[in-house]
Amino acid sequence: MLGYHPAVSADAVFHRFTERLETLATHVVGSEFPDAPTEQIEHLIEQVAGFVEWEVFHADPARPMFHRHNDLVHQWGGPNADNVYRHARISPDRRYRITGRMHSCDQWLLAIRKGFMHNEVWGTVEQLTASDLGIGPGDEFELTLGGEDEGDRHISLGEGVIMASFREYYYDWAADEPATMIIECLDDPGPTPAVTVDELTQRLDRAYQQVEDSMTYWNRYMVENRDEREPNVFASGLAVAKGLSAARYAFNFWDLAPDEAIFVEADVPAADYWALQLYRMGTFELTDLAGRASSRNHRQTQLSADGRIRAVISPVDVGAANWLDTGGRATGLCTFRWFWPHDDSAPAIESRVVKVGELESLMGADTPRVTYDERAAELAARRAHLAWRFRS
Repeated sequence: MLGYHPAVSADAVFHRFTERLETLATHVVGSEFPDAPTEQIEHLIEQVAGFVEWEVFHADPARPMFHRHNDLVHQWGGPNADNVYRHARISPDRRYRITGRMHSCDQWLLAIRKGFMHNEVWGTVEQLTASDLGIGPGDEFELTLGGEDEGDRHISLGEGVIMASFREYYYDWAADEPATMIIECLDDPGPTPAVTVDELTQRLDRAYQQVEDSMTYWNRYMVENRDEREPNVFASGLAVAKGLSAARYAFNFWDLAPDEAIFVEADVPAADYWALQLYRMGTFELTDLAGRASSRNHRQTQLSADGRIRAVISPVDVGAANWLDTGGRATGLCTFRWFWPHDDSAPAIESRVVKVGELESLMGADTPRVTYDERAAELAARRAHLAWRFRS
């Protein structure tokens, strides 16, 4: 951390911040990262935008506001394509109220956390879903945090928690009003004080550290997970330690020639929600959230007549209803996630690398199909929903 003393000026603090970013920019286009320097620098800028906002302007738990992460602008850490993520700074020694309306949101999960997964100290210590409380689409809701226990819509705040994080779930991707919510501190902090140079120093130092840790942690996470697995094959289901107890994942790191595809056949998970989603190496961003069919959840997937999932991961649309578009990327990650499982079982998942030209005969009558016009309509509906979900 850059220490403060009276001779340090505000502009010196800012210059120190930018100098550190210049050094980091050189690092993230180096040999430890994928050979995609433009994407790496773009991702770096996204991280700066997101974490400066979080650490500098959402730093005061006495004056919380929800900060939206993982939207159409900045992403990190393998965001779920079906989610809106909101974080608010909180403190165990204060009381809060959250009020909102679900609108078209199908579900939310509220997690009380000690930090982000790439932080040295992190973890989810409490979690609650809308359905736990009987809250569904269109409903209004009110929750309280901290202080004395006030019933089933109250969450106590333990030592070390720093944020309240919402994950909103949208299953049908309709062009409708998304959830709205606010958070307020119930302990009046008084007028907002001016930020001192010392506080600005600490906030910018934390912002820089978030950016560096995010860039290096998630790139290493992707590389290490890929190196532990056979390419083009789904690994068995896993849960993340200290993460959401409801979450299960299976990873498939694809490595395909331009004329190759992966044909996937899987059982439907015994879970309330499941999805297949594609990610870039290095940045762990979704391949193209708005522009391509890069994700499919349990409502967007057409099951075969035998009740199984059949999907195609490829750079070319061959008319399979459950197509996942790699965007021509030779490598990447397909994540199969299922949340709120009904038991400890994992779905059987088979995948085969084939030539794109062989897909038509391989799919057979069991694989649902779509026409060119149906695909165009699907992509238009996708963009329309995201415009609503991430509107300002």
